[in-house]
Amino acid sequence: MVTTAFDLPGFRIKRNLGVVRGIVVRSRSLFGTIGAGLQTLVGGNITLLTNLCEQTRGQAFDLMLQHAAALGANAVVNVRYDATEVMQGVTEVLCYGAAVLVERAEK
Repeated sequence: MVTTAFDLPGFRIKRNLGVVRGIVVRSRSLFGTIGAGLQTLVGGNITLLTNLCEQTRGQAFDLMLQHAAALGANAVVNVRYDATEVMQGVTEVLCYGAAVLVERAEK
């Protein structure tokens, strides 16, 4: 279970296992850069870059989940993304949150 909230409705956080993260550093290929440049000429959604961003965020998310699983978590709360341009054309995407062990709340 993953949420951007601080808690999961219907569940109680039994234990906080710490911060987990997934980091991907990605550069655009020469062909991707040329293709995206051509798409900017006609305007609108630049699908080559949209797809690259979506893949990169997905990979960072999956790495964060792997990190949480390695700690024994069954949920991650307070999930966030951050991106930083490390150098021209190279971007770091970070997905992070708090790995927790939750149990169903008693009614």
